[in-house]
Amino acid sequence: MEILMTVSKFASICTMGANASALEKEIGPEQFPVNEHYFGLVNFGNTCYCNSVLQALYFCRPFREKVLAYKSQPRKKENLLTCLADLFHSIATQKKKVGVIPPKKFITRLRKENELFDNYMQQDAHEFLNYLLNTIADILQEERKQEKQNGRLPNGNIDSENNSSPPDPTWVHEIFQGTLTNETRCLTCETISSKDEDFLDLSVDVEQNTSITHCLRGFSNTETLCSEYKYYCEECRSKQEAHKRMKVKKLPMILALHLKRFKYMDQLHRYTKLSYRVVFPLELRLFNTSGDATNPDRMYDLVAVVVHCGSGPNRGHYIAIVKSHDFWLLFDDDIVEVMKPVFRSVVFMN
Repeated sequence: MEILMTVSKFASICTMGANASALEKEIGPEQFPVNEHYFGLVNFGNTCYCNSVLQALYFCRPFREKVLAYKSQPRKKENLLTCLADLFHSIATQKKKVGVIPPKKFITRLRKENELFDNYMQQDAHEFLNYLLNTIADILQEERKQEKQNGRLPNGNIDSENNSSPPDPTWVHEIFQGTLTNETRCLTCETISSKDEDFLDLSVDVEQNTSITHCLRGFSNTETLCSEYKYYCEECRSKQEAHKRMKVKKLPMILALHLKRFKYMDQLHRYTKLSYRVVFPLELRLFNTSGDATNPDRMYDLVAVVVHCGSGPNRGHYIAIVKSHDFWLLFDDDIVEVMKPVFRSVVFMN
């Protein structure tokens, strides 16, 4: 499970660091995982938002394996996915166990493809994650379409395809995509209607002194539709009061959670950060599932956290905390170090 969130209390220890040899020594040769590499990423002025997300994704095993498998395929025209595959391959095949790599090729391509990231202002890690996953999915779907047209895949008859049908799911969808169902119950006739919506991550509101479980409960709270917001009931053929609730119908393989810590304040005319204390577990089971949900008892293990240190969306710094085998690592751009238990308690608050 990957959780994307912000933790302001962690800002005071973000400047700590250790060189590569110290990291390798601290882990120890006997404890160092076989075929694993811990490499920091160079910051090109404002790319901590990118570095932190890339580290979280690299230590998301299913995602890493798919990206490396893509690298082994016949060479394709350069795009964001080929640059990501080159970066992951470079890390995975290093002779050294620890070190630093400049993701220059990937950053150059990112800035070329999206003007939002083509500047030296602080960017939002969640926006970058969404853009990256959707771009990779688009690339894979376009390549599959081209392969069908070239007759390299079965069912390659384009004329027989329904152009209005949705494209085939990619491994991005297989890993991250879940399905929400929006259930609306008419309070007059009790008829329940539902509408499904796919997601790659869940964005949840946060409150003061709360927990991930409480945030998810709020996400699925029942909303009453009344007054000018009444629901048009097809059965009653008129507007009626109704209860509306969002539930999870299909649980993703990897759950990405985004805590909405940046809120627009009308009186300030700008976004401000909600530096609330949020407790979250190392294991999580979703309880807000629909009655026909697939794998409703699936248990998620925390594997990565992206942390924002700072007071607002346009300032501050992003870092990543990832679990690798039996220990947690802090990735702060080019700095990588093992997290001590006392620091973990500050971040996880449990």
